[in-house]
Amino acid sequence: MKFNTDEIASVLREEISRFERSIDVREVGRVLEVGDGIARVWGLSGVMAGEMVEFPGGITGLAFNLEENSVGVIILGDSLKVTEGDEVRSTGKLLSVPVGEAVIGRVLDPLGNPLDGKGPVVTDQRRPVETLAPGVAERSPVREPLQTGIKAIDAMTPIGRGQRELIIGDRKTGKTAIGIDAIINQKNSGVKCFYVAVGQKDSSVAVAIDILRKYGAMDYTTVIVSGASTAAPLQYIAPYSGTAMAEYFMYKGEHALIVYDDLSKQAAAYRQLSLLMRRPPGREAYPGDVFYAHSRLLERSAKLSAEKGSGSLTSLPIIETLEGEVSAYIPTNVISITDGQIYLQPDLFFAGQRPAMNVGISVSRVGGAAQTKAMKKVAGGLRLDLASFRELEAFAQLGTDLDAATQSRLDRGYRMVELLKQGQYQPMDTVDQVLSIYAGTRGHLDSVKREDVATWEKDFLTFVRDQVPEFRAKLEQTKELDGEGERQLEAAVAEFKRQWAARDSGSGKVAKTAVAGAK
Repeated sequence: MKFNTDEIASVLREEISRFERSIDVREVGRVLEVGDGIARVWGLSGVMAGEMVEFPGGITGLAFNLEENSVGVIILGDSLKVTEGDEVRSTGKLLSVPVGEAVIGRVLDPLGNPLDGKGPVVTDQRRPVETLAPGVAERSPVREPLQTGIKAIDAMTPIGRGQRELIIGDRKTGKTAIGIDAIINQKNSGVKCFYVAVGQKDSSVAVAIDILRKYGAMDYTTVIVSGASTAAPLQYIAPYSGTAMAEYFMYKGEHALIVYDDLSKQAAAYRQLSLLMRRPPGREAYPGDVFYAHSRLLERSAKLSAEKGSGSLTSLPIIETLEGEVSAYIPTNVISITDGQIYLQPDLFFAGQRPAMNVGISVSRVGGAAQTKAMKKVAGGLRLDLASFRELEAFAQLGTDLDAATQSRLDRGYRMVELLKQGQYQPMDTVDQVLSIYAGTRGHLDSVKREDVATWEKDFLTFVRDQVPEFRAKLEQTKELDGEGERQLEAAVAEFKRQWAARDSGSGKVAKTAVAGAK
């Protein structure tokens, strides 16, 4: 074989010209001991808190404890594949997750790996899991409503875009249902939704995902799953990962909603990690900084100022109580961090009132600022009326004789309770909520039997939609019920009541008669 020396020389010259002298300097350590999802590593003296480290086989870890002679690392993967003596390398990077439109409609783990069998998330955009919350100057007041579609919440504890509203209650009282309903109601609103399942049974998460798919909500929703069978480190970082994905849209000037289900289990996972790392235990064996773990998470939800794009991130954290103990450590922590709470009471739930919201304890610190003018007008005194009704009801159970005025207030209260009952996965349009609550608070249901309230409401809303569409369209557009609008609504209610009475007396179904006074 004949060699062409000129060709060989040109290739060598090209290779020499492209040669770069660079040294990859990285700290290397060794695993001293490993177990329960954590590893103690010797030799990484320059590692940062929160820095990612690399174990053999591509397993990643997070520097959690920086000690004098070793580093405590939480393993974000299969800890059984990490053994004593393994080499550990620092990466110089902080933990990050994929973000952007590519994550919408996907079911992911807290590291952004797919769990839905649809292949990897194709995006070159990533955000660090831990970031600083927006400062005071970067925020604007919460004024824009985020409708949940649940009458009791939108009327009495309204939620605004950028708010943090806690959902708290015992197990099996409908906490997750409120979060799922709120996500379903965001259809066609442009709000991107994120559901973070922490420590939940895999079967429960699968049911929630099926419901979201059934109602078309997965088109704008991302589910981050760290189930009960997942290691504690992943349960701990899951809420931060979900927030990082949701923040991307907030900083783009869009609106996002995130449901944390639930932070009690994240706190338990954090307690487990801290005790394994030999951090000093505090109240209920939680570490001293468990408040900071939740505050730095929830403070990232905000309504940004116009200079920052006017985006928002609304969060609905869920906390599970034991035997209604709202004054326990984690519940009181999260109550003090959030902008209000919806307390679900087991007694009300088992009595058939769903959502089982205790009006006396539930509150929204944003209040009427996050309501439309029409809703504020019709539901202004509803919360106070229902709270006083509960007191009257307890008094009436003593068996004392009641005067006519007290009995009338009790009767109206019972009907309002019936009116505020709502089926699961049946979010109601804002206009329908206004019409329904108007009828109840103005006494139009006083003559209706309690068992007929739901039917009356359904038929009334159908009547308004069919017979006075112009009025309904105007209310939907202006979101305001002025004097003229109220007169039209009164005329419509009067006509419907007349037809309802006629039907009750045996004259058949409600006639499809136009309401002259309402047009």
